[in-house]
Amino acid sequence: MFNIIARKTLLDYCKRYPVAAAALQEWYYEMIQCGFKNFNELKAVYVHASLVADDRVVFNIMGNQYRLVVRIVFPFRAIQIKWFGTHAEYDNTEASVTEFKKKKS
Repeated sequence: MFNIIARKTLLDYCKRYPVAAAALQEWYYEMIQCGFKNFNELKAVYVHASLVADDRVVFNIMGNQYRLVVRIVFPFRAIQIKWFGTHAEYDNTEASVTEFKKKKS
């Protein structure tokens, strides 16, 4: 079981991208229940996941329409949400350094 930091960030992305909300929530519930010990075990299930710098993993969401960037520290069973957006937005993002930014009202 993984601890996902912070669920509030994921919920914010669900509000920003309502079309992808169900897929993000499905990913969340799958990840809190999984028992992956390393990236190779994760990759066996999420075949399109990519490992980038700083322990970051990029997931394809909704058939690659969206991308989710997280930092996974397997020994501590922790996942930190870093970034979420469309595939086109991802192409203009540096996945190894991008961070969540709260949207200004």
